[in-house]
Amino acid sequence: MLSPDLFRSALARFPTGVTVVTARDSAGRDHGMTVSAFSALSLVPPLVLICVERTARLHGLLAHASFFAVNVLAEHQEPVSRRFAEVEEGRFDGLAVARGLTGCALLEGTVAAYECALRDHHPGGDHTIYVGEVLAVDVRDGVPLVHHLGEYTRTGR
Repeated sequence: MLSPDLFRSALARFPTGVTVVTARDSAGRDHGMTVSAFSALSLVPPLVLICVERTARLHGLLAHASFFAVNVLAEHQEPVSRRFAEVEEGRFDGLAVARGLTGCALLEGTVAAYECALRDHHPGGDHTIYVGEVLAVDVRDGVPLVHHLGEYTRTGR
């Protein structure tokens, strides 16, 4: 049987971009978390997916949200990634955000942001796969933040 530690070690060898997924609750409060499980799903219609652990605070909110945003972090935003991965309260304190079409928080300084309408969600082991239809994108020049072998790293650009 495959051990979780060996599986985690193998997964760490696949470099991933780092994102912060944001959504708003019914009272209009911002919520967000660092997510590395993000992928394109379809060009027509434009669909992306994110995978969120069931124990994460954002998990339950996303199941009932109409919209979410995926902010692709730039290489200088490692502190932002750590904040949204570790700090529970005050994740947005002092951060510059914009509001786009969906009203979700779009973090300043990212290399891309996708504003999505939640289309579906599917159970996937200890995570849930959320599918979003991309309604708008914001693309900027820059080098993305990458996570590889359990550490933040550069792309070599």
